[in-house]
Amino acid sequence: MTINQAFEILQKSGGIRAARIITDHFGPMTGIRVRRIARQLRRDVPVAKIIHEKWFYGIRFYTNTATLDPRPDTETLVSAVIKDCTLDAPRILDAGTGTGCIIGALAKNIPTMHGIGIDRSWGAVRVARKNMRRLGLADRIDILWRGFATFGPDRCFDIVVTNPPYIAHGDTMVDAGARHDPAMALYARDNGLAAYKTIARRATQWLRPGGRIYMEIGIDQETPVREIFDHFGYKFVRSEQDLGGITRVLIFDYS
Repeated sequence: MTINQAFEILQKSGGIRAARIITDHFGPMTGIRVRRIARQLRRDVPVAKIIHEKWFYGIRFYTNTATLDPRPDTETLVSAVIKDCTLDAPRILDAGTGTGCIIGALAKNIPTMHGIGIDRSWGAVRVARKNMRRLGLADRIDILWRGFATFGPDRCFDIVVTNPPYIAHGDTMVDAGARHDPAMALYARDNGLAAYKTIARRATQWLRPGGRIYMEIGIDQETPVREIFDHFGYKFVRSEQDLGGITRVLIFDYS
């Protein structure tokens, strides 16, 4: 099958942009493969899940069904850390690392940093480790198979960054592509707030005195998340909005 024939079939199933990305990525394909991909597009499988890569903060990351595909909104989180970081050699913890896109982007833009990414999903850990190797970061970033509640180093980190699961169970507003992301990376108990409660408690041990935590939040979660962190003695610094004008990042200090 020619590339033009493949493009026409894929365009009908997923639109011009998807067809262009897929044909640019794979080049010539068999008819069987094109039809299989077309079926995936009709089921709203994200293009990133088909080609197993997603660009984030100008960097190409490997992704698969074990991980949440990096979203542009999360670049707001990375930008906030890079903008603030003035330390000579910061140690950064990425809690719930997924593909490793956050800590990978930070390490590429803060050459003196070292860090750890943790995730409770073994599949995500494998993906993040692969990305660190591909980016030449394995000597500076360790990826560990740990959950928020079980990761234990005391007062080791200058910065904690996290994009935890924050969608309430039963929320029907998620986009169609999210059906192909792992549920544990999306949904949380307590109306989407359970992970923030665990992180707020555990980060009191993770952060060095004067440390700072940066986190992504969902729509309309600013007030309840600020209340959680206020309860544990954090000092609110500021919020950041994403490109859509939605409050997407909250920043706290802890002493």
